[in-house]
Amino acid sequence: MAPKAAALVLVLLAISGSRADVNPDEVASVIWKYFTELGSNAKDTAEQLHQSELSKQLNTLLKSNLQSVSAYAEDLQQRLEPFAMELQGKLAPDSGQGSRLRFPQSPSLPPQGVTRLLLTRIPFFKEIIVSSFSCPSCCWSNTEIQAAGRIQEQGVRYTLAVTSRQDMNREVVKTDCASVRIPELDFEVPAFSQKGVLTTIEGIIDRAVAGLEQDQPARRATDAEVARKIDEFIGKLRQLKDVSSPFTFVLDDPSGNSFVENPRAPQRDEALLVAHYRRSPQQCALLGLQGEEVDAKLPDAAEDLRDEVLQFNTNCPECNAPASTNMKLVQIPHFKEVIIMATNCDSCGHRTNEVKSGGAIEEQGTRITLRITDPSDMTRDILKSETCSVEIPELEFELGRGALGGKFTTLEGLLKDIRDLVEKNPFSLGDSSTASRTGKLQEFIGKLQDIIEGKAQAHFIMDDPAGNSYLQNVYAPEEDPELSVQRYERTFEQNEELGLNDMRTEG
Repeated sequence: MAPKAAALVLVLLAISGSRADVNPDEVASVIWKYFTELGSNAKDTAEQLHQSELSKQLNTLLKSNLQSVSAYAEDLQQRLEPFAMELQGKLAPDSGQGSRLRFPQSPSLPPQGVTRLLLTRIPFFKEIIVSSFSCPSCCWSNTEIQAAGRIQEQGVRYTLAVTSRQDMNREVVKTDCASVRIPELDFEVPAFSQKGVLTTIEGIIDRAVAGLEQDQPARRATDAEVARKIDEFIGKLRQLKDVSSPFTFVLDDPSGNSFVENPRAPQRDEALLVAHYRRSPQQCALLGLQGEEVDAKLPDAAEDLRDEVLQFNTNCPECNAPASTNMKLVQIPHFKEVIIMATNCDSCGHRTNEVKSGGAIEEQGTRITLRITDPSDMTRDILKSETCSVEIPELEFELGRGALGGKFTTLEGLLKDIRDLVEKNPFSLGDSSTASRTGKLQEFIGKLQDIIEGKAQAHFIMDDPAGNSYLQNVYAPEEDPELSVQRYERTFEQNEELGLNDMRTEG
């Protein structure tokens, strides 16, 4: 069936293309209907198709042009055979299902192109998928990128002041939904107008120039004035590549998955400003997210900080590897708000936490004295700021300001940190230690351990000139008989340490 069908098509095409008295539309219509029934009606056998109405129409058409067919048969025989064999190869018999035509994947070119996928990680950014397509026949190629992760919680906006040719070589990850602006030229590449790409700032400009030049020949023929203005603008874009004058490059991505390289990473780049923002309902709808109503009331920014944990990139203080720091705003009952920061390094396993005051320096300093009389006192919450010193008179011990940094823990936790700090004293270890000094330190650690275990009573004194330290009152809001809080006026030296003497707030 397949060779006959192939020969039939070629003969009818030859007739319609060479005879002026044959209607080509009639031939095409009959052929199309014939093959539609041939390929779709699986129940008809070859004999039924031969007796069908369409078959009779084809026979009538061939008989009416039999003389033309005979005249051209000998001439076309050599040319028909290779085409018939090629078409026969594309018609694969399928048992009981007629003939099915197998087309290549590319509708325009017989050879199939190759798409390569690569999952890679950009330093100080995240993982992306790079896809590259190439066709060996026409040499057409294309490269796209896609974010390997999910859409981020917030959008991101990169603002770069381009001042040198080195800035033009910065790597840029631009997703589909990102927009690019150059305010000096009032130029913008809208979101979803280009595919995602991994390129440079110079590549972004070249891509914009290529897009503007694409339809210029047609514009010159239809509207010469518009084409001339676009040529002028293209010239301005090309001048940017020489960086004869500084300009601003703004990359805005509501999905948060775009990136502009910082060549000084992990140090800060003064020329690059990175800002994270909350997406608008329109941007959420553009990304296919279930956004809020446009007229919905936005939540208070302070409430957002209390309800979520913020994260920013930093460097590990031990190995200097990139790490992340979590920050949380916490309200301490009967006191004030504080900021707790915790850093965790995946490279060396180092962990640290720090507490910052969420408010201003108080008008007066604070001196807190607790008489430890019961093991339950070890469970009291304690906030020690960086400006707070600790004293235990019974042990003749004093911890200066700045030691151990800011901490939000319990009294037991702070005393254990003090014990660990004394045990790791370099003057009590190695060749620099002496028997008498080591013995005194061991005696001090033993007395401190007795206080931690509740075997000994002592006074615990916290002195904070900034007034930002706190020790829990377990009887709150009533007075605690074992706890006293004294407020005092700071001395000139204390104000100098806090930097208040040179501070001017008038006006």
